Amino acid sequence: MTVLAALRSLIFMIVFYTATVPIVLLTVPVAALGRQPIRRYVLGWVTFHSWCCRWILGIRTRTEGEVPAGPVLFAAKHQAMYETLELVRILDEPAVVMKRQLADIPVFGWATRRYGCIAIDRSGGATALRAMMRDADAAVAEQRPILIFPEGTRVSPGAQPPLQPGFTGLYRRLGLPVVPVALDSGNVWPRGWIKQSGTVTMRFGTPIPAGLPRKEVEQTVHDAINALEAVA
Repeated sequence: MTVLAALRSLIFMIVFYTATVPIVLLTVPVAALGRQPIRRYVLGWVTFHSWCCRWILGIRTRTEGEVPAGPVLFAAKHQAMYETLELVRILDEPAVVMKRQLADIPVFGWATRRYGCIAIDRSGGATALRAMMRDADAAVAEQRPILIFPEGTRVSPGAQPPLQPGFTGLYRRLGLPVVPVALDSGNVWPRGWIKQSGTVTMRFGTPIPAGLPRKEVEQTVHDAINALEAVA
């Protein structure tokens, strides 16, 4: 089984990353056409990623719960690169809150900004926070959902770190309901290059209303995105 997993993982890396290089380079002319073309282009790329995961790695996604449309704040667990792309496909072009370092990567970073990602610089202080809020306001004005990984970093299965303050800042500023997303991608997509076949569950929880006190919303979201950890 380990040999098969290693072979599948090697084929996946060759196929997906080899194709991704020209895809990223072509974002320059596509992005020049406007935001909507680049968003559809990115949706095509993440759909290609999902196809490679399904038919090469043998990884499928099972969703549980309702996925509301429109301007909603989705707060998701983060265990692997898998969900950073798969949730873009499932949520249909959300504005993704991501680390500033990714937005600074040549070509790729420019394309993410044209797509409408929201860059956050955790060391940038109040100025960086205001810039993040402006980008989030723009996404809401376009009636787009916003996706944030409130723990701030990728964690191993079972780890339950506290939420980062940027989540609460967005929640209070935007006045949107929060949909927590629990997932277990780390079981099939561990650190390292060998991935395992299996099913990734993404559980969309009951929307949490806007306007709750900070401690209450943080505790509620923290419990909900870790719901699958308790099951495991």
